Amino acid sequence: MAVGVKICGLRERQALDAAVRHGARMVGFIFFDRSPRNVSLGDVAALARHVPQGIEKVGVTVDAGDDRLGAVITAAGLDTIQFHGREDARRLAHVRTRFGVRVMKVIRVATAVDLESLPSFDTVADMVMFDAMPPRGATRPGGNATAFDWTLLTGIRPRSPWILSGGLDAGNLCRAVKASGATMVDVSSGVETSPGHKSASRIAEFMEQARVI
Repeated sequence: MAVGVKICGLRERQALDAAVRHGARMVGFIFFDRSPRNVSLGDVAALARHVPQGIEKVGVTVDAGDDRLGAVITAAGLDTIQFHGREDARRLAHVRTRFGVRVMKVIRVATAVDLESLPSFDTVADMVMFDAMPPRGATRPGGNATAFDWTLLTGIRPRSPWILSGGLDAGNLCRAVKASGATMVDVSSGVETSPGHKSASRIAEFMEQARVI
């Protein structure tokens, strides 16, 4: 079973080209100042021109207001906004209606209790992402190279398509997919040489693993 892949936190052309060349279904751009993967509006506009039709462009935001969302959507020609903060279902519905984009909500998971918020988002989100709860003292809500217990997702049946994220790399991808049942995964730090710097060869290796699962 081939697994769909979202390569997130792209900032450099060679990494974007590698993601496209090796078959990523989604490419993600992060708009959050405290992230080492944060990308400026000018840089993302230049990168987005090289994303072919058919590959979904996702903008990752954290509690951003409408003015900021409008700016990033316009700059990158985004298809989807990924909400990685405290946004509730009403906020997602507002953004989808106002801006005409797809909306994805990140649910941060440490224990089974954290999955109890799923029903409130499942009625409005076009996609749901399950990511690891950030470690204590973390300065950002995601991209911390941290995994969670993938078996917590065994048997879940959201209405929305869902994505597994958190600490994935080529070495653990197969185990993560088999444990969770995921058909779509998100990777960022797992294909980097240092925070914010993607490796074309690591992207290729990850994508190859995703094809042979």
